[in-house]
Amino acid sequence: MNYYIDLFSPETAKAFTNSNQEVSGYRISRKTYVENKKIGIGDKFICYCTRIQRFIGLLEVKSNYFIDNKPIFAANDDPFILRFKVKAAVWLPLEKSIPIHNDFIWNNLSFTKNLGKKSNQWTYMVFSSPRLWPKEDCIFLEKLLLEQKDKQLDYPFNDEDEQKLKPSKIKLSNKKEVSITIPDDKDEKIETINEDVSGEQRESIKIQASLAAIGEKLNFKIWIPRSDRNRVLEIWKPKENSLLDELPLVFDNTTVKTIQNIDILWIKRRSIVRAFEVEDTTSIYSGILRMADLLSLQPMLDIKIHIVAPLARRDAVFKQTTRPIFAVMEKGPLAEFCSYISYDSINELAKEKRLGHMTDTILDEYTEFAEEET
Repeated sequence: MNYYIDLFSPETAKAFTNSNQEVSGYRISRKTYVENKKIGIGDKFICYCTRIQRFIGLLEVKSNYFIDNKPIFAANDDPFILRFKVKAAVWLPLEKSIPIHNDFIWNNLSFTKNLGKKSNQWTYMVFSSPRLWPKEDCIFLEKLLLEQKDKQLDYPFNDEDEQKLKPSKIKLSNKKEVSITIPDDKDEKIETINEDVSGEQRESIKIQASLAAIGEKLNFKIWIPRSDRNRVLEIWKPKENSLLDELPLVFDNTTVKTIQNIDILWIKRRSIVRAFEVEDTTSIYSGILRMADLLSLQPMLDIKIHIVAPLARRDAVFKQTTRPIFAVMEKGPLAEFCSYISYDSINELAKEKRLGHMTDTILDEYTEFAEEET
């Protein structure tokens, strides 16, 4: 028996509360992970509510996974169709859910106890679900959740929590509601860089090189913009014919100009399979715009697109991908197609020794969407 984190947003937590509480669901992109971990009967889900950062429940898994698109967590086009039958051993009202920043919890979890309360270095533990969690941490949380089920202590919301419980939404013409974010001015700040100060490679160039190397091992051809190519090739030494000198694509000039400036492309024959924008100290918005331009120019293309950035910029990525302008694209809301991957995840994947025997679906285990949580 293993424990896994199960992420809910405040909205999907309320949807689960109003359901018969017998099904938990995930995005179909988690299917490979679920199969690899053999998640099934007897495992347990520790339930965590994002945005307000609280533990809200404990679910016992009562079935193997199944696919079902009956609306549970969204009124229309429910994205969480990879599902398990569950039994709610504990399910708390949001106002009685336990904050992770509670001293007793914070000082006892293996991944927070040595951090200051303002640190976000622990948030990699809640970037996707289901995800295997340390057993000792989960046994500790299970005991606390069972106690809270009986005690029903109040953990009042502060002003910041109250704001997080009221996300902005817009209704599209097909009656689908989409969450949006209007970033503050401080979110728009573009940090300046000086690449010549120390002579060291920018971290973003190292990540580009890692993405190129990973793609090569997965048997893709690699495209790197000419402006970055020399710096990336100081780190990555491609095999013969791995790096493309010209894009083998048949598009109009406008589309080609957009595509050729994307930081990394993985290409199979004449098709782009995955596209990556690597963001470090430059504006996240510029990379996201390129991705949006690509989907707008070629809405029928089936490309997986990713923004790769340091963990500290994760929230900034989501704030930008959920802007109102990106919610009304012809292909659909950008946040549903454009995922986030942390630098740490790319570095971890690059160490995988079996990449040559894998497919690119391994990357889906490291991706996170703005509305990932069930």
